[in-house]
Amino acid sequence: MKEAVAILCAGGPAPGINTVISSVTKIFAKNGYNVLGLNGGYKSLFADEPAFEFLDFEYADQIYSRGGSALKMSRYKPKDEEFKVDFFKKNNVKLLVTIGGDDTASTANRLAKFLAKQNMDVKNIHVPKTIDNDLPLPEGTPTFGYHSAKEEGVRLCTTIYEDARTSGNWFVVSAMGREAGHLAFGIGTACHYPMIIIPEMFNKTRMTFDKITRMVVSSMVKRRILGIDYGAAIISEGVFHFMSDEEIIATGINFTYDDHGHPELGNVSKSHIFNMLTQQHLKDLRINVKSRPEEIGYELRCCRPIAYDLSYATRLGLGVYNLFIKGETGCMTTIDRGGSISPLYLKDVEDENGKVKPRLVNMESESVQVIFRNNLHYITKEDYRAAKKYVKNPEDYDFYKILEWDE
Repeated sequence: MKEAVAILCAGGPAPGINTVISSVTKIFAKNGYNVLGLNGGYKSLFADEPAFEFLDFEYADQIYSRGGSALKMSRYKPKDEEFKVDFFKKNNVKLLVTIGGDDTASTANRLAKFLAKQNMDVKNIHVPKTIDNDLPLPEGTPTFGYHSAKEEGVRLCTTIYEDARTSGNWFVVSAMGREAGHLAFGIGTACHYPMIIIPEMFNKTRMTFDKITRMVVSSMVKRRILGIDYGAAIISEGVFHFMSDEEIIATGINFTYDDHGHPELGNVSKSHIFNMLTQQHLKDLRINVKSRPEEIGYELRCCRPIAYDLSYATRLGLGVYNLFIKGETGCMTTIDRGGSISPLYLKDVEDENGKVKPRLVNMESESVQVIFRNNLHYITKEDYRAAKKYVKNPEDYDFYKILEWDE
């Protein structure tokens, strides 16, 4: 039986997945390997009858530029005791290519250790995929899919901003991103939104819904002072990862709850929560500003990859073969700014529990600080006198005081 390579996609979709599948398929088929595409992620891999198909050039050539994933994905995270070697032995698999984000990489890391203990000659190479851009790649190196998702997000959010200008209203936008604020920050920066809120901003103070709301209102009041009656604030959904259940429940939203009694955040619009809190605050202040909620996320995951990601994902896919023939395993394939392909070992980026640590927005970098300090609208000390027309205590809406940053 010919040696084989298996491809598995897990987590959520991201533009460029099909480009990686296509590139891996083409180069391994060209070099005499069977290429097996698993449907259903890890759940299928360890099932009694894994669902897979043989991939060839014709298949690969049809999908390389499409959005979504030609292979069915799954968020299923197997426990260590579910691991088994049956699929690898039966199909003479010598390499498992995993395409996914931090959870997929963490599972791949555990699986690589399991296969080594079983003395199985099966390599594992991970291709870092996520629109969240939160895998711990070298500084300045994106995950594939991020730029395409950001591009689509900018297209949508530019239209939202134009609607705000046209109607003289505000929009409160929530963007996907999990624990990290890369997507919200990238979109908000490109769209010149007057307020951007991401979890990483709260590096010197505890994050609360009250502080988030006061920053949105601060931007609204600053624009009123400037004679601007419209605007938009973009908030990363990642802030919810740092809120207690009690604080989330205290918002007054009617949640459904899981078996452990936790609010099921996936069943509600995050932007609706942010907008409702903002409107309640405005009413308490007797400030008449209309704002509407807008959720940005699922629309971005399966858009067609832009040229950057088509090229980048192609190189990552071909890079898998380069690393494989060098004997690399238990690693992610990365490409530096000079174009060199190199392995990033999962063991070097795991925490004490074996989970891959997320990469957060670097709040100390000049490229981030220049946006927060120069391209947003919010109340500072110089605005206190003018702001008293709208709020009794302007210092409560001082951006730097809310975050406890130095001016």
